[in-house]
Amino acid sequence: MRRGSVVLVAAIVAASVATAGCIRSAPTARERSADAKTIVVGVSGAFAENQLVAEMYAQVLEHAGFGVQREFSLRSREVSETALESGQIDLKPEYLSSLLLFLDASAEASSNPVDVARQDAGLLRPKGVSVLTPSAAQDTNEFVTNAKTARAYRLTTLSSLADVAAGLTIGAPPECPQRTLCMPGLRDSYGIVFDDFVPLDAGGPLTVDALTRDEVQIGLLFSTDPRIEANGLVPLLDDRHLQNAENITPVIRTDKLNDEVRQLLDAVSARLSTDAVRDLVGEVVIDGRDAAAVARDFLTANDLV
Repeated sequence: MRRGSVVLVAAIVAASVATAGCIRSAPTARERSADAKTIVVGVSGAFAENQLVAEMYAQVLEHAGFGVQREFSLRSREVSETALESGQIDLKPEYLSSLLLFLDASAEASSNPVDVARQDAGLLRPKGVSVLTPSAAQDTNEFVTNAKTARAYRLTTLSSLADVAAGLTIGAPPECPQRTLCMPGLRDSYGIVFDDFVPLDAGGPLTVDALTRDEVQIGLLFSTDPRIEANGLVPLLDDRHLQNAENITPVIRTDKLNDEVRQLLDAVSARLSTDAVRDLVGEVVIDGRDAAAVARDFLTANDLV
């Protein structure tokens, strides 16, 4: 259900990398010397949250004296991972389990970020890429309910939903009845079976609207979606750990990594939580603030610049 699930054909990947402005010609000796302290910061996909975190990485590096180039228009993981492994970008924020299953569709993702990060690192090490310390911030599937339903049934966790789900309707992406992290997973992990299912969008406005109108009582959104709080929706804790770990994590080309860079990026990750990211994304997508300004304010408030 994550954003990285769309697979592009190889020809589109190649063309997209070229048009994204990342391809650099062979550097001269002078350019190689300058490049030694220049880091090209990209994104895993061109959406506000990832661009915001990438901007944080860029600003802390610039503050420390590194040259930084930004490549924030890479539209998908298919594009950005090719760019990273080929050296067209050097650094990007990633999501642990989505990255793992992109690298190896047969891998065993889980809710354990340490284990998933270890698997990611093992797959990326031969490609010249390092995985740094994951943040506590997760952008993962999150089942939510509206305030009316939460009050009526005292819902706080997915376990508390099991006894009342038979009288409720869930709204989620059309593929939810077939996806292990959606309805089959709810059934197998929690014994949750709903009265009805309404096919909606993937973490989008249709789901939010249906929840607020009480046309559905349970919906599937992303955990960092600022519309959850803005609309008074209630997240249900995944207390049996159905969802995979999707911690926001820096991945960087190993030839650009040293102790100073590691410390700078790990310091950003140490300040990021799911709630903090949700609030920051809300400032960008709801309040209309510039992402660079939002990133700068967060870094300043946390003594990172």
